[in-house]
Amino acid sequence: MSIVNSDNVTRGVILMNLGSPESTEVKDVRRYLNEFLMDKRVIDSPYMLRLLLVRGIIVPFRAPKSAEAYKSVWTEEGSPLIVLTEQLQQALQQQTDIPVAIAMRYGKPSIKQAFDELQAKHPGLKHVTLLPLYPHYAMSSYETAVEDAWAQHKKGKYSFGLETIKPYYKEDDYIQALSESIKPYLEQEYDHILFSYHGVPERHIAKGDITGSHCLKVNECCTTDSTAHKQCYRHQCFVTTKLVAEKLNIPAGKHSLSFQSRLGRSEWLKPYTAVRLEELPKQGIKKLLVVCPAFVSDCLETLEEIAVEGKETFMHAGGESFTAIPCMNVHPEWIKAINTWLGQISKGDKTMLLQ
Repeated sequence: MSIVNSDNVTRGVILMNLGSPESTEVKDVRRYLNEFLMDKRVIDSPYMLRLLLVRGIIVPFRAPKSAEAYKSVWTEEGSPLIVLTEQLQQALQQQTDIPVAIAMRYGKPSIKQAFDELQAKHPGLKHVTLLPLYPHYAMSSYETAVEDAWAQHKKGKYSFGLETIKPYYKEDDYIQALSESIKPYLEQEYDHILFSYHGVPERHIAKGDITGSHCLKVNECCTTDSTAHKQCYRHQCFVTTKLVAEKLNIPAGKHSLSFQSRLGRSEWLKPYTAVRLEELPKQGIKKLLVVCPAFVSDCLETLEEIAVEGKETFMHAGGESFTAIPCMNVHPEWIKAINTWLGQISKGDKTMLLQ
């Protein structure tokens, strides 16, 4: 059902993901890490300090190790994240007349390339909907993707308008899709399911607090009503976990939440996934399921950090079985959810749009 070179198409959509190195060669990984870590919303230090940290310390040390990690998950088609995003694009395009493009926050294809592609193929385009493939609001993921897209849109002076789908961490369609992707794995015998979210520094949570006085300052801040929750990643992770657990009837004592991928020495959101994986077997939890709801597409953080390193940590600590549940990727319910949102937007419903 894909439409190409049609002058009467007035609406398009861009699926925007994180990105990936172009290859597993150290030089390509180094280039990718430099772009990624020099983003002021990822490492939020002053520019000169960030430059020193990233190019002088972090990347020279990290690039060779990351290259080896990427090699362990790379496919014949290329980067898993890129391949899966392309598969999502293709699957969605089969169900909609709206042209679907993809973009990466870092690496290729860039958001500019996506804008240019849509405009070249569809000169009559009037609206482009940006869908950041991040369910939760964080300055280092959702926010930087949206800000980059808006900056490139303004700079390019495109003829079409740009609108953005808001964080969908608690939307019924997303919760349904995520739950259905997890459901088959609950049929096996397990002691516990760990919801492992990508971590962020605690200072990011404080910076994102639009009230300036709630996040990490008020007791039980994530469960105490506040307008700060609109941009609070920590709160939104708790909400997703709660809603999925309720949807799947997972007892309170049989699931928990943690945060992975810590970088540097500053305080990040706790509990840390790596620590929990060591602790759980000592608490009698021998058969573990792990799901990573912060990601909609499997990538290095899920395929290597959790499915390989995480498993090794858990099993070495005394675990007996470890199952890393795949991300939604191209699950039919996830495609259905996106298609539903696009249909609502096409009809003028702004419920799913960032206001």
